[in-house]
Amino acid sequence: MIDPPRDGVKEAVRICRRAGIKTVMITGDHIATAKAIAKELDIFRIQDRAITGQELDKISQKQLEKEIENYSVFARVTPEHKVRIVKAWQSSGAVVAMTGDGVNDSPALKNADIGIAMGKNGTDVAKNASDMILTDDNFVTIVKAVKQGRNIYDNIKKAIHFLIATNIGEIVTIFMGLILGYKTPLLAIQLLWINLVTDSFPAIAIGLEPAEQDIMNRKPYDSKKGLFADGLWNKIIVEGVMIGMLTLIAFSIGNKYYSLEVGRTMAFLSIGLIELVHSFNIKSEQSIFKIGILENKFLIGSFILGVFIQSIVTVIPSLAEIFKLVPLDSTQWIITLIISILPIPIIELQKKSNEIKFGSIVYTQKQKA
Repeated sequence: MIDPPRDGVKEAVRICRRAGIKTVMITGDHIATAKAIAKELDIFRIQDRAITGQELDKISQKQLEKEIENYSVFARVTPEHKVRIVKAWQSSGAVVAMTGDGVNDSPALKNADIGIAMGKNGTDVAKNASDMILTDDNFVTIVKAVKQGRNIYDNIKKAIHFLIATNIGEIVTIFMGLILGYKTPLLAIQLLWINLVTDSFPAIAIGLEPAEQDIMNRKPYDSKKGLFADGLWNKIIVEGVMIGMLTLIAFSIGNKYYSLEVGRTMAFLSIGLIELVHSFNIKSEQSIFKIGILENKFLIGSFILGVFIQSIVTVIPSLAEIFKLVPLDSTQWIITLIISILPIPIIELQKKSNEIKFGSIVYTQKQKA
């Protein structure tokens, strides 16, 4: 007698495999029953092995740790066996999530990195020993939670990326301006306004970015790596320097051919618009022309609002006077707008270069394999 798997579980297991997550069955059932269900769910494959509790008793923990990645079904196991299995997987460097509902699952739930108890049929002991409670007792929900968790992590990373890069851009503008012998390209009140308007709204909107299409086709992040691993600091610094230099170009043109006030106004408008435009570059490592720019209505809204507020401060005389800005003619506006959209082609070239470089590395590795 076999209790048939729930709808969607087989597809959820496949999604886990694509996401670099190995699904393992630990059960008290007979090994033949366990293997049959595991095969149906695509957990147990040709190269995989199954083991019983009796067989586990005959091998040492050290041997189990060496061979643990070969097993995908554990049958007729006791609570002690479950703890051994969890610890063996952890010794391989894996982050272990364990599900359970009974009193006998509580030791393993406690030892796992993430203990997940069943909310409907789980005992109070299991719930108290776990880190999370699955209210619908459905494995599919765990996979959805993994996707949501990856999206949250991505968005936190993107928001930090954007905020630090734009702030470095502002520092570069002031610092390089002084080194080059210019009078201050941006006044303090102008910098405060840019930080308030063009930094905050896009950063919040980036934090609400929907999950990328390939989010469950990536391998898990290494939990030992920091947030700025894999070259993020390099990207942030390069983008910050780009923002600062483009702003200085706008200031230099205005200051050289018109006046200091025109230069500051062009720099003020440029850095604000550059940061708003650059927020779309942060959406993904892929080209924005591939992923599109309309999925995040909050980012579109923050861009429109930011452009409107940034422009209105320059156009309305009473506000312009507060921020020490002057009206621009059509030529000055065109120059400012051209400079402001340059982050898109610059970052697109960088992404294309990374894509070609990464593609060649993957191809070389395949050839070696």
